[in-house]
Amino acid sequence: MAIGYGVRLKVWGDYACFTRPEMKTERVSYDVMTPSAARGILEAIYWKPAIRWKVDKIHVLNPIKFDNVRRNERAGKIPATKVMSALRGKDVALFQDSAQGAVQRASLLLRDVCYGIEAHFELTDQAGPDDTAEKHYNIALRRMRKGQCFYQPYFGCREFPVRFELVEGEMPKSCYTGEKDLGFMLYDIDFDDGMKAIFYRAVMVDGVIDVQRCLEFGGVS
Repeated sequence: MAIGYGVRLKVWGDYACFTRPEMKTERVSYDVMTPSAARGILEAIYWKPAIRWKVDKIHVLNPIKFDNVRRNERAGKIPATKVMSALRGKDVALFQDSAQGAVQRASLLLRDVCYGIEAHFELTDQAGPDDTAEKHYNIALRRMRKGQCFYQPYFGCREFPVRFELVEGEMPKSCYTGEKDLGFMLYDIDFDDGMKAIFYRAVMVDGVIDVQRCLEFGGVS
């Protein structure tokens, strides 16, 4: 466990795709997991309106390896108007035909990924008198120890599921040494500002990205 009300989590999987937003058609992954993807994993395990997860560090434990694959993706989704019509009792088809609308796209994916996440949570303004930090911390730890989650966490795309375990001792060592500038990466999406993308300058030192330090010294854009 991390100091205070923080947690250390080891996550791994066969594939991952943390899509670069500048790539419009083909999916091309960043070299490492983004802070927003790490937060999404934590929220899949435990989230309440009373808490907000903050990612402190990302440990890159396995070598960065890429694979080129071609995948069938859907070109669209079921229109909201059809869903509303179905809710009103109208006879509409709420499905997508797999034989129609499929688009084959190339994807540059990460293979055999393993990361360590150091994070903490803060209480929000929606916290009530019964929402103590200790209460939520103990619930989060219990769920991580048991492998429980509200929904299956994933590495960027739902077909790349995450396996996870709580790290109660020291975080495993990374295979990387030295410093590597990963350039500007997606930090998060500001949903209160028209889903504005926020970027930060990611620097990996001995396999560890100190997200908060990068935000402090590298700034965001």
